[in-house]
Amino acid sequence: MFPACLPLFHSFIHALPLRADLRLLSAAVLAALMLLLLLPSASGAPVEDELVDNPAGDTSGEEGEEVEEELSDLQKLLQFTQRHEKEFKDEFHFDVIFLEHYKSPSFPSRCPSSNFSKEACLQRLAQGLLTFTVLLKNVETEYPDSPIIAAVRLYSGAIVTAIKEKMKHRERVLALTSTQEEQLLKGLINPDTFQRKMMAHSILHHFHTFLVDAKTSLNKMEKPRGQQRRKDVGL
Repeated sequence: MFPACLPLFHSFIHALPLRADLRLLSAAVLAALMLLLLLPSASGAPVEDELVDNPAGDTSGEEGEEVEEELSDLQKLLQFTQRHEKEFKDEFHFDVIFLEHYKSPSFPSRCPSSNFSKEACLQRLAQGLLTFTVLLKNVETEYPDSPIIAAVRLYSGAIVTAIKEKMKHRERVLALTSTQEEQLLKGLINPDTFQRKMMAHSILHHFHTFLVDAKTSLNKMEKPRGQQRRKDVGL
C-alpha cells in the first residue's frame, strides 16, 4: 500500500506553498519512509543467496544418510587384487582367461563346495594364503612397484591370524620353511622374459580368485549361525 502512495505524497509536498526549509524536511521524511520500505527486502536477500549457493545434491545434512561400514582386511585386500585384470589387459591386451595356461600345480586350491568340514576349509584357507605370500615373491621380482604386493604385506598377516582364531587346531597351519620356499620359487624360474611375466600375472590372477572364493566360504560358515554381521576379527 505504501509504495503506491509514495508518488502522490511526493507530488503533494511539492504542491504545498512551503518554505524551503520545510520542503527539505518533508523530503527527508519521504526518503526515510522509502528506506524503511526497502529494508525488509535487503535483509532477506542474503538468505535467498545462501539457498541458491547451496550445491545441488548436497545431502550431507539430510537425515538417514547412509554411513559406509568399515571394510574388513580381506575386503580391503580384494580392492587391490581386483585391479589386476585391468592392469593385465592394459599391458598385454589379452583377456585374463589366457592366464589359465600358466596355472601352476603349486597354486593353492579353494575349499570344495560340499563334503568338506569347516575346520578343514579354514586350514586350507590359512595355509593357502601363506603359500601365496611366498609365490608373490616371484611377482615382486618382475613388478617390484606393484601396489598389490604392498597390500599383501599390509593385510595378509592379519587375515591369516583371524582365520586361525576360528580354528580348533590352529597349530596345524605352518609357515613354509626356507627350504620349502626355495623349492616353490625354483619351479617358477624361466629364462624367457615374456614367460616370466605371464607367470607373475598368473599368480596375481589366481591369488585374486583364491581370495574371492575364501570370502565366499567364510560367509557360508557364518550363515548357519544366523549372524548378519561377522565378528570383528578382521574378516
